[in-house]
Amino acid sequence: MDGSLRIGRLFDIPILLHYTFILVIPLFAFIIGSEIGPTTDMLKEIFNVSIDTSLITSGWMPWILGTVVALGLFLGVFVHELAHSLVARAKGIKMQSITLLMFGGIAQMEEGTPEPKTELPMALAGPLMSLVFGFACCGLVYVVPEMTADPGYQGLLIFVFGYLGLLNIILCVFNLIPAFPMDGGRVLRAVLATRMPLDRATGIAATVGKVFAVIFGIVGLIFINPFLVLIALFIYIGASMESTAVKYHFLLQDVTVGSMMTTTVTAVPANLPLAKVVEMMYASKHLGFPVTDRDMLVGMVTLADVNRTSPIDRDAMQVKDVMTRDNLVTLPPDAPVMEALHLMTTRNIGRIPIMQDDKIIGIVTRTDILKVTELRKV
Repeated sequence: MDGSLRIGRLFDIPILLHYTFILVIPLFAFIIGSEIGPTTDMLKEIFNVSIDTSLITSGWMPWILGTVVALGLFLGVFVHELAHSLVARAKGIKMQSITLLMFGGIAQMEEGTPEPKTELPMALAGPLMSLVFGFACCGLVYVVPEMTADPGYQGLLIFVFGYLGLLNIILCVFNLIPAFPMDGGRVLRAVLATRMPLDRATGIAATVGKVFAVIFGIVGLIFINPFLVLIALFIYIGASMESTAVKYHFLLQDVTVGSMMTTTVTAVPANLPLAKVVEMMYASKHLGFPVTDRDMLVGMVTLADVNRTSPIDRDAMQVKDVMTRDNLVTLPPDAPVMEALHLMTTRNIGRIPIMQDDKIIGIVTRTDILKVTELRKV
């Protein structure tokens, strides 16, 4: 995912940290530290224990505790996503990565939407792990006296364990709300998909998710809660994107790139002046061309490649000076269109040459896929 930093690998799954995670930790730490007094009183009542506040409220300790709890919460989010990933891998699905974000995490699969019988246990695994993690933290509250005899340190540990326990239980309950694409929404889709086509089940689950998003947004605006408004936007946008992705998969599931490619391909030689390529783009309205040398594909030149150069220098440059030549993406004519769409999305490219016997026989663009999708709706 763009804007993510790889921080490690666990169970052969890359672990990524999105920049929003780094931004939100200080904010969460501030909020938790600011409410240290009321939170301590709440924990006393819930767990029916006494909490010594001599260290909790001293000096910088509220902000330190806020940071510890914020990091602990995201540890819980990581465990939540790891549970999704391990169940998916046990079902034979390869995982691309786990990414920690501002409002949680994403376990990214290599393939699209799994079968209902696979998605159901996958969706339930995360909330159940959050529940187990939460109960474990709550249980540690009562073990604290065995860890240390110092009342001040006992207070610190009870605060951290108690708060994390409650947050993870809330995380479990919140994720089970049937607001697609949250876990509860995925459970709803998996159940519906046992009785109807997947695209229809996704549409219903996405609609339910959007309804919840509107409710969250209204409540967030009434009570001036920006986090609830942002969560509402996340749910609404996520439901729309997932619904669209499944619709594409349903409409294009039996289509190959060879059946829809443009067979008249305009290729340019590597030594063509760059200014001439720009003229061709204006004339043809195509924003990219394959680059060939003695009828062999050697690169791709796109408007993005041209824009990376100074207009002053373009008159003295050739296509080979700016073209993309490494990790070229090509497909055979029998490749599924969904594979082409996946490559375009993950690689951020707009067109893919179709190759057979090392020769270009066609090209597929995002526009081609959109047109075929519209036709398949008829």
